[in-house]
Amino acid sequence: MAVIDVGLPGVDGLTATAELRRRLPRCRVLVVTSFGHPGNVRRAFAARASGFVVKDAPPDRLADAIRRVASGERVIDPQLAVAALEVVESPLKPRELEVLRRFSDGEDVEQIAEALFLAVGTVRNYLTGVVATLHARNRLHAVRIAQDAGWL
Repeated sequence: MAVIDVGLPGVDGLTATAELRRRLPRCRVLVVTSFGHPGNVRRAFAARASGFVVKDAPPDRLADAIRRVASGERVIDPQLAVAALEVVESPLKPRELEVLRRFSDGEDVEQIAEALFLAVGTVRNYLTGVVATLHARNRLHAVRIAQDAGWL
């Protein structure tokens, strides 16, 4: 069994969870975080985590979550479960999500345009539309909003 923090330096805890489960399929993973974003909950379970709790929970609840995951149960903090269920569908179109995903992965506008066979201006228009749709301050804020919501 492993207990992994979402906020690991270098690779994030959710990516580490997916890799750990790929390499050691029988390893049960409890993800802990300071940030109970619904998107992180969904990403953790998509990575095949066995549980997800906030690390500022009372020590007895954390210990109970560890024991339950170790015994084979799946555990999620009830408040996080409700928040994850309340997440709305993405207001972005599939192409907008693809452009934003590539942007969040570090590709610049020219690289995105080349990869998706679009004009550079079209990619800029998509990113401008995403910022407006999400009421974000800028492109990076749009990425954060989409990641926190679990759309990326």
